[in-house]
Amino acid sequence: MDAGSGPAAGSDPASPGSGPTTDAGTGPAADPSPELGSDPLADPDVEALPRGGFRCRLCQVSAANRPSLTEHLRGKKHRRLRSLRAERRAQEQRSLFVSGFARGTSGEELSEYFGAFGEVAAVVMDKEKGAYAIVELQDAASRERALEEPQHSLAGHRLRVRPREQKVFAYGPVGRGSHRDPLSAGQLEQALWQASDVDSQMSQLVGLLELSEDERHVRHLLVTLFQEVFTEFFPGCTIVPFGSSVNGFDTRGCDLDLLLDLEPTKTLQASSQAAPKAGSGSGAEDSILSDIDLAVTPAPEVLELVATVLRRCVPGVRRVRTVPTARRPVVKFCHKQSGLAGDISIDNRLALLNTRFLQLCAEADKRVRPLVYAVRLWAKQQGLAGNPAGGGPLLNNYALTLLVLFFLQTRSPPVLPTVARLRDLAGDEDRTVVCGWDCSFPWDVALLEPSANTESSCSLLAEFFHTFGDFDFPGQVISLREGRALPLPPPALPEASEGLKLGPFNLQDPFELSHNVAANVNEKTASRFGRCCRDAAKYCRSLQYRQKSSKGRAWGLTRLFQPGAVEPGAGNAGAFLINIPLGSPGGSEQLGREPRGRGPWFWEVCAAIGFVLRDVLKCSCTAGKPPGARREELGLSRDSALPEELPMGPDTEEEPQAVGCKRHAPETPNGTELPGGKRPRTNSPEETANWSCTVWHRVWTGRRRVRRQLQHSDGPEGPDGDELELEQKVSEAIVQQEGNGCPAEPLLCFEASARVGGTRWVLLRLLPCPAPPGPLFRDFFHFLQSFLPAAVRRRLSRGLRGDPGPQDEGDQGEFSTP
Repeated sequence: MDAGSGPAAGSDPASPGSGPTTDAGTGPAADPSPELGSDPLADPDVEALPRGGFRCRLCQVSAANRPSLTEHLRGKKHRRLRSLRAERRAQEQRSLFVSGFARGTSGEELSEYFGAFGEVAAVVMDKEKGAYAIVELQDAASRERALEEPQHSLAGHRLRVRPREQKVFAYGPVGRGSHRDPLSAGQLEQALWQASDVDSQMSQLVGLLELSEDERHVRHLLVTLFQEVFTEFFPGCTIVPFGSSVNGFDTRGCDLDLLLDLEPTKTLQASSQAAPKAGSGSGAEDSILSDIDLAVTPAPEVLELVATVLRRCVPGVRRVRTVPTARRPVVKFCHKQSGLAGDISIDNRLALLNTRFLQLCAEADKRVRPLVYAVRLWAKQQGLAGNPAGGGPLLNNYALTLLVLFFLQTRSPPVLPTVARLRDLAGDEDRTVVCGWDCSFPWDVALLEPSANTESSCSLLAEFFHTFGDFDFPGQVISLREGRALPLPPPALPEASEGLKLGPFNLQDPFELSHNVAANVNEKTASRFGRCCRDAAKYCRSLQYRQKSSKGRAWGLTRLFQPGAVEPGAGNAGAFLINIPLGSPGGSEQLGREPRGRGPWFWEVCAAIGFVLRDVLKCSCTAGKPPGARREELGLSRDSALPEELPMGPDTEEEPQAVGCKRHAPETPNGTELPGGKRPRTNSPEETANWSCTVWHRVWTGRRRVRRQLQHSDGPEGPDGDELELEQKVSEAIVQQEGNGCPAEPLLCFEASARVGGTRWVLLRLLPCPAPPGPLFRDFFHFLQSFLPAAVRRRLSRGLRGDPGPQDEGDQGEFSTP
């Protein structure tokens, strides 16, 4: 090192796009923008908008016409930003990026060291981590002299010195214009309601949910930052994004999944170790690799090293933690300025192939993306899908996407080819084997055969729900490779039979055949998925789905996306529906003989519902007054309101009628058919029972544990008739654990109404207050779906029918599921 070299008076060498070499504060000497008197459209900062007008990229300002644009370009704001940009470019041309110095090194020490190459204008230290510094010299010639020095060292530490990266000049505060908050339910409904039909709604949904160009740019900048930092420590490494950000099915706020590819680094390190005296000049000896051998270092230690680099060297990174026990070990992080959460893995090359496969499917047919976005949002609104990082028994977006792709493979003719067919279409350059799995498929979408399927997106969505409404998820394996459901165990794929974790929901990864991507889903979620598909399929057969409402009501996707089960013609959109089957054959016959649900039996069922909500689950309930019913029988207060009439929906039978099918002719009470298929006329409207309910305690959580404790302390359970009493004690114990006394604020409030849903069940509709409901209400509703019907049947068989004897054997253990 020439420690005595002084500052040179050379100028910045000319290069394409290089900025001026003026001092800070002076105007731009060579700004690339044209003179103000020339054509404003020649300015590289100006772009023409598709719908007319212009936009200044530098100032992020739009102009309606050419005179307004010219006025803006002459204005103070634009001229000031041009000057600031020129100044920044000049600073980059004479600045160095320096790292590798000891912690605690001051800016003055760095300024003194680099002063040997020329006058130092400024030293900017990394305030957060203290791991790097930007050294700005007075001129570019001084920087070149420092870069020509083969080795730098300060206080016994070898410095890594390189030119400062030239970045795109961006005006505005951090994050401005780059982050969009997720749409609220009201905003989404309002936007979709304006569409003309369901196909237009589905196309519009993609634009409403996908990442904006600014958001994509922010993610690209963050990947660039990570690449810059990790290259300093792992020369030759590559940061590769994968997953939801880049697979063609991105959504606002999705995580940033990154792969740190260390294979080139391992090769570089091996070559450096093989010729230590040759001095390859690769940079491996100057990095962290001088202390470790990546070829033999265990993966958990490498993850900890990656986490250390994130904590100490990447600006803005927060909440770094390793997850070595995950199926694919990762390092999780959050980035403060962008608000993004993400993770870095070091051994997940299969994920890169899965990402590219999803990209290929998204590009293969224009109907794929709208269908995937619609199904994923529907599943989220029904409480069937969740964040994969959060764990739990819910489906993740990857599983739902594969389910849609499988459905499109099974159409006749198919919309998408099977993975086996894609393997046949792959060329030699596309042949890939990762971890023993054949991941060959063409990367060029032009090699795929166009689909002959002409179904609309609207029809495909309805058929999706119809297909999976009665699908045998636990008895089959969904195979995207074969494009069909395989029996258990899958005989066509013997290599996958070992290690494939089977369960209530079996969805095989398209490449890693031993991986069930829905292995976390439990029986309850799988059952609810089928039930929600059946409800959605029934709704999709109605005019409310296919025709836009002329009265401003929810229709099409807006009704489908509202939380809870859907019911055509329901008076209260967004209600949650629970079917209460009547387990007693005699009771079902008696209810069927009561025209439109009038008679004492219906009110006995309603009384049982009120008993379970009030006495068993400790809710506060007030109910309306049914005609002819004794108030004390229903447990009503003296000031209870009269029942309200709800709009009458279509009759609900066990198997819903298809569109265009005639209904069975109804029978009179004596069993004879009415002429012409007419229904018996009634002078009174259908009666309903109504409650206003308040929930004060989380009586639906931990019931299994409390029930076991009570059974252990009280000895073996007595007769079956005591099971409702046991459930009451469970609720009382949970209330005591939370602390006796009524909380200041209720947990939940909802309105409930019951009516006859057919000859075999009563339909209970819950309407949360306020709407839309949160996760807490959904948890309570899912609990009621399994608990309430069994409890009502027990109440009916015990009390109201005067039968205190043993219950039906089929009811045994129905309270053990919550």
